[in-house]
Amino acid sequence: MVGSVELRLWLSGCGWMGEGRMDVADDGEQARDERVICHLVGRSAWSVGAAGYRPASLGTEGFIHFSTPAQVAATANRFYAGREDLLLVVVDPKRLTGPLRWEPPAPPAGTAPSAGTVPPSGIMPPSGIMPGSADESVAGELFPHLYGPIDAGAVAAVVPFPPGPDGTFSVPSTLW
Repeated sequence: MVGSVELRLWLSGCGWMGEGRMDVADDGEQARDERVICHLVGRSAWSVGAAGYRPASLGTEGFIHFSTPAQVAATANRFYAGREDLLLVVVDPKRLTGPLRWEPPAPPAGTAPSAGTVPPSGIMPPSGIMPGSADESVAGELFPHLYGPIDAGAVAAVVPFPPGPDGTFSVPSTLW
């Protein structure tokens, strides 16, 4: 069953961009709110021009990692704990020209599955994540993966995303 909660979006310090409702799943079902998706990037790596933003993962893995607003803090804590230079890139998926697919998580480029997680056959699943490994997410959780660049016109906002004093991330109440 899917319910809904109020959603308020604060972008670029400009004020409320809008209000609406976001689907929230219960009973083990994952809701998919496709109004915005989020990409985490270091300040020095962020640059979007006429050709769009093309991070290394687009070349090495064939897609760009995204999270939903509900997933972004956990993603930041999992892969970027303590980093002070992160930006949260908020994207309107309806304005993307590349295919957006909702798939099981894949580790960021350059990371390998934990030792001992390669099956005896030596063949990894397409995601590169073995069930029961440290890379496994919540069962059935899907993440948006963009198979093309982030189009400049799809970027709704870019905001600093610093960790708290303990090095962990949480989404500020003024953001969503």
